[in-house]
Amino acid sequence: MIPRYSRPEMVALWEPQAKFKIWFEIEAHACDALAELGVIPKESAKNIWDKAGNVTFDVDRIDEIERVTKHDVIAFLTHLAEFIGPDSRFVHQGMTSSDVLDTCLSVQLARAADILLQDVDALLAALKRRAFEHRMTPTIGRSHGIHAEPVTFGLKMAEAYAEFSRARKRLVDAREEIATCAISGAVGTFANIDPRVEEHVAKKMGLKPEPISTQVIPRDRHAMFFATLGVVASSIERLAIEIRHLQRTEVLEAEEYFSEGQKGSSAMPHKRNPVLTENLTGLARLVRGMVTPALENVALWHERDISHSSVERMIGPDATVTLDFALHRLTGVVEKLLVYPKNMQKNLDLLGGLVHSQRVLLALTQKGASREDAYKFVQRNAMPVWRGEGDFLDLLKKDPDVKRLMTDAELEEKFDLSYHLKHVDTIFNRVFGREE
Repeated sequence: MIPRYSRPEMVALWEPQAKFKIWFEIEAHACDALAELGVIPKESAKNIWDKAGNVTFDVDRIDEIERVTKHDVIAFLTHLAEFIGPDSRFVHQGMTSSDVLDTCLSVQLARAADILLQDVDALLAALKRRAFEHRMTPTIGRSHGIHAEPVTFGLKMAEAYAEFSRARKRLVDAREEIATCAISGAVGTFANIDPRVEEHVAKKMGLKPEPISTQVIPRDRHAMFFATLGVVASSIERLAIEIRHLQRTEVLEAEEYFSEGQKGSSAMPHKRNPVLTENLTGLARLVRGMVTPALENVALWHERDISHSSVERMIGPDATVTLDFALHRLTGVVEKLLVYPKNMQKNLDLLGGLVHSQRVLLALTQKGASREDAYKFVQRNAMPVWRGEGDFLDLLKKDPDVKRLMTDAELEEKFDLSYHLKHVDTIFNRVFGREE
């Protein structure tokens, strides 16, 4: 997590001060519940809020204590007692460290998901605008990187919109799954704390009680959360790679915005490189790289061990901060993307009409040719065009087997570009719904 690839709102969520504030709120809300149950004095619960509710915790002081205790939660509680005084003996009553740590992580991941959802919404808005802008801008579709049949650039954007709509739903589901609270005490039996305390803390912190937590919240929840981030990162990379390919010099159908004064190369002044989308490919690799450790965290010993702890202290902030930055960067790329319809048309025409080969194939079968013969007739006229030896339509008109089955006018009709675009509106209605 470095400033170059970080945005302030997400970074702030993982700062020590923010973490300790959440820890305090968990402890203080638990005290309120204990007071209502008559376990601790109500005046003590109030005093805990009054003495520490608005303080700025001394992170250096907590670190100093931890160097002695070798235990972060105890170090925090010791520092908290320095503010609260004698009533601090009621803090952490019947609780274990995981109650604080796991509930705090749930709060942080849920809030991180909220930020990521805002990011996805901004990206969806940009994709929708560009999709409708280029709904009927024809371009070549490619399979295996080779010219296939015509599509539109709007369909490319609509496809990305649909994918990130699914990403949004997955993030919503992941947020719901991770947003659980555990205040169940050592090994999760509630032996020393009433389950009603957990219910109260969960409600106050915007979570749901974990049905059964052992001493920790089960890590399959966290694995699912980080796996979802990995899938979103892969979607980012897929669109980034598409843009990178379209920006290649010999293609140049779309291009990252190149600002005034921007430099593409220290050696070659002419360069305009797809640096943002290349960066997004790298960031996606990082986020996906954090999925496997999250999966391995699921298998803990018995009711608890801490093999997951060091992993989550790193991947929690790093994965969410990186994905937040990547989504924001991709939104900017899409919003400012330079699109070149003339180059798209030039590339459509590059193969002398070969993109219409399937229409001719199907028409020949409708005229009585077997599929095998029709394929042979079309392919033997297509191959010379690949070698730059003529125009596809002209060659078909001269082929005796084709002439026997189709007139010149019938052949010409099969080279109508609009034929391939006739269902664009149907697809858009499926993706975006019918526009009023």
